[in-house]
Amino acid sequence: QVQLVESGGGEVQAGDSLRLSCAASGSMFSILSMGWYRQAPGKEREFVATFTWNSDSTFYADSLKGRFTISRDNAKNTVHLQMDNLQPDDTAVYYCNSAARTPPSFTMTTFWGQGTQVSVSS
Repeated sequence: QVQLVESGGGEVQAGDSLRLSCAASGSMFSILSMGWYRQAPGKEREFVATFTWNSDSTFYADSLKGRFTISRDNAKNTVHLQMDNLQPDDTAVYYCNSAARTPPSFTMTTFWGQGTQVSVSS
């Protein structure tokens, strides 16, 4: 089993920045990707960004590219989401997501963190 723990959320004003972190832990797992989704009150969960491990590549939602940056720390099995120029519409619970291969079958499984709240006021 892979455990994902998010941190870095908080309450900020428009124009401020936050840096979210997600750390993956477990045993004998192989990460395929780690990324972020978010869900605002009354809205469906939407994709934010992802980092694909083997290809060392990133992908962003078009509306967020340029303001948000995802990065990886291999030594800590961690991804970060740098969020700049935050706006009230960015208010949501941000969830870490990972696709990983786990024993015994080593088939791909999707894991989710519990989420971290980001609140942006005008």
